[in-house]
Amino acid sequence: MKIFIPLLIIMLTVQVGPAACRSVTFYSDGAVIELDAVATKGTLEIPLSAAMIEGSLRVKPGSGTSIQRVDIVPAAADTGKGEKELDALLEQKNRLADRLQALSTREEIFKSAAKSQGGKAPRKTKTNPDPMQTIRQGTEFAIAQLEAVYTARRKTEQEIRRIDTRIAAAKKGGLAAEALARIHLSTPRGRVSVRYAVAGQSWTPRYDIHLDDSHTAELHLSALFSGSFNGYLLQASPARLADQGTARVLPVQAGPTARLASYRLPVSEERFGTGIQSSFSFNVRNSQQVYLPGGDANLYRSGEYVGRFRFEGISSGRSKTVSIGM
Repeated sequence: MKIFIPLLIIMLTVQVGPAACRSVTFYSDGAVIELDAVATKGTLEIPLSAAMIEGSLRVKPGSGTSIQRVDIVPAAADTGKGEKELDALLEQKNRLADRLQALSTREEIFKSAAKSQGGKAPRKTKTNPDPMQTIRQGTEFAIAQLEAVYTARRKTEQEIRRIDTRIAAAKKGGLAAEALARIHLSTPRGRVSVRYAVAGQSWTPRYDIHLDDSHTAELHLSALFSGSFNGYLLQASPARLADQGTARVLPVQAGPTARLASYRLPVSEERFGTGIQSSFSFNVRNSQQVYLPGGDANLYRSGEYVGRFRFEGISSGRSKTVSIGM
């Protein structure tokens, strides 16, 4: 399942005041969006997705605030703001590309300087009584400048990647909100909490399963998402939206993959083939008090990657045999 997160990010940032909390919780058949927003002059507007589930919108007033009226109105058409934003982002990227080119030139200059210092024959003169010290100082200066160039290049490349993400989101401007929730409050700077659900947006489970000689498997459950989530709390649950009130929700841990949880499960009847193609078989039991949803899995044996397979969902207390090529 593909998740159109750039749309969510655009929707949660347009015309919304400073947010103390912004979160997206993904379920097996949809997602719940929650945010805190502060009004300007007693009114605020929350863009609503065309995929919003009818009747799911909730607006809760903060302390000292009361809601006077909530209107659902059509969203205004884009008047070229998206195109201007895209042009500005492309110009930023071009400037960063120019900076990378200049940094490459500086790198060559200081590389040459470092080699020049290292290749000098020390000659003692009246104006240079300690030639070795002078050479060391020159070399250290050139190396320090090179380190500064490498740091600047790394930061510039990171900024280019961030801008590329924003450009991709801006190009999807056609996915803008279909409607607005226009909220009128009793105080000019009133605060509200907003929640609504969207259909057709979910998360895809992925597993990394590590076997050793202990007759147990270390199973890491991760979530596959797409898009950028800077500034948002991400959560995921294997349950359906209908069970949102009682479902167990897992926070997404920071890192190169969106890891949700790790479990150690008992395994038995392990067999591994010796041919050129991967073949293996083992029985795994879900000893945890959670349902493990189905998803693609990588298998490792004593640290060695040995293959990929489809991990079928397992309910708590149940066992399942995995067999590939046997």
